[in-house]
Amino acid sequence: MILAAGMGSRLRPLTDYTPKPLIEVAGRPMIAFPLQLLRNAGIQDVVINLHHLGEQIRDTLGDGGRFGLRIHYSPEEPILDSGGGIAAAREHLGSGTFVILNADTFIDVELAEVIDFHRRHDALGTLLLRADRDAVRRDDIGIDAGGRIRRFLGQGASNGVEPPGEPLRRCFYGGVMVFEPRFFDYLPLGIYSITRDVLPRVMAAGEPLYGYLHSGYWRVLDTPQDLEAGRQEIAARLHGKGEFR
Repeated sequence: MILAAGMGSRLRPLTDYTPKPLIEVAGRPMIAFPLQLLRNAGIQDVVINLHHLGEQIRDTLGDGGRFGLRIHYSPEEPILDSGGGIAAAREHLGSGTFVILNADTFIDVELAEVIDFHRRHDALGTLLLRADRDAVRRDDIGIDAGGRIRRFLGQGASNGVEPPGEPLRRCFYGGVMVFEPRFFDYLPLGIYSITRDVLPRVMAAGEPLYGYLHSGYWRVLDTPQDLEAGRQEIAARLHGKGEFR
C-alpha cells in the first residue's frame, strides 16, 4: 500500500491544484518511485489511498498496467490518517505479509531484503529506520543489538523497558513498514495515526517489532527545500538507469 491521501500542505501552493504524489521529480511523478520499489521486489498488487485531488492520481496511474502492476484504490472521505487509512484498505491487502510505503519518499533500497529481514526475525512488524546519532529527529526509536525495537516515541516496552546494560541505538522512521496480517487486530476503523496511536501500544504489548537499518540514499520530498534538493540529487542518481516514467 502506498499512502497518498495527504493534503501536502507544506508544499503549497504547488499542491493547491496538483496532489503531492504527482509533483514532478526527475521527470516523473514522485509516486513512481515507491511503485518502482514494489515492482522490483516482485509485488504486483498495490493499493493507493486517495483523498486530496485523488481523482488526478487515479486518472494518471489508471489500473497500473503501464507500470507492470495492478493498482487498486481506497478513497477516503473524510481523510483517515495513516492508521485509519490502512484499516480501511484491509480488503485489498489480502491475507499475507503486506508492505506500507509513503508516496513522498525516495529510498535507494532493495525492498525484498527488508521483507526477508522481517521474515527471518519472525516479526509482527518491521520498520525501515535511519540512524539518528545527533538526536535531531523527534521520532526517538530505539533498537537493541538484534534490531528489535525497544523504545518508540520515547516510550519503552512494559515488559522490562530497555535491556539492562545494553544501550539502544537511536533511529527515526524512514517511510517503509512491513506487517503480518495479524497486525489488523490492532487496527480498528476510525481516524488515527499508525505511529502515534498504534505502534507504541503494539510494542508495549510485547509484540515483536523490528527495525531494518538503512544507511543508503534516502530523501523525503515534503517541503520546498527538500523537494528542490531531491530533484537535483535524484536526477543525478537516475541518469542513465532507464527506470520507468
